[in-house]
Amino acid sequence: MSKQTLIKSVIAAGTLLVAGQGQAATVAITEWMYSGNGGEFIEFTNISGSAVDFSGWSYDDDSRLPGEFDLSGFGLVAAGESVIITENSAAQFISDWSLSASIKVLGSYTNNLGRNDEINLFDNGGDLVDQLTYGDQTFSGTIRTQNASGNPLTPAALGANDPAFWTLSEVGDQYGSYLSVNGDIGNPGTIGALNPVPVPAAVWLLGSALVGLVGVGRRKS
Repeated sequence: MSKQTLIKSVIAAGTLLVAGQGQAATVAITEWMYSGNGGEFIEFTNISGSAVDFSGWSYDDDSRLPGEFDLSGFGLVAAGESVIITENSAAQFISDWSLSASIKVLGSYTNNLGRNDEINLFDNGGDLVDQLTYGDQTFSGTIRTQNASGNPLTPAALGANDPAFWTLSEVGDQYGSYLSVNGDIGNPGTIGALNPVPVPAAVWLLGSALVGLVGVGRRKS
């Protein structure tokens, strides 16, 4: 199942609950990479059937503090639309992944993810919308998203807060994953209302060359 099909099925069902919250989810974590040659990123997707206003929404890691990184800059996010946050500048991230200018990216967050960490998404009232607690050291047999992003295996992954429901990106997989110019593998912003962005052949070639040359260059292990 492609990630676009997965999200559409969730929107059509309209019954996804946030684990432990007992409430219908409006936005879900749909991809993440805690460490990459080109920096880490997190993707959120509006899985409700209508637009969501991100004014006052926020992200934090395992400190679980609403308001730590403001997501208001996303504005109105359409049903099925995916948006991205990254530790790099938005412009650099868009360039590295050859993304369309229509994909919304907020950059330069400083509450960075670690190898074993949490992703917490809060609405404008400070209520938890979605959470993912992950870490291959903490949860044996689960993925480590270093230089390759994590994708949901099935709709059951969304809102479940279970890292066992996620799989690593591979070039050419069912999620449309490809190499960034830095040699990272992922598919940021390529699901939902936005069509997958075609990747120029030059980017594939450059990424292939760089993957063996670029060191991790990160403070996290």
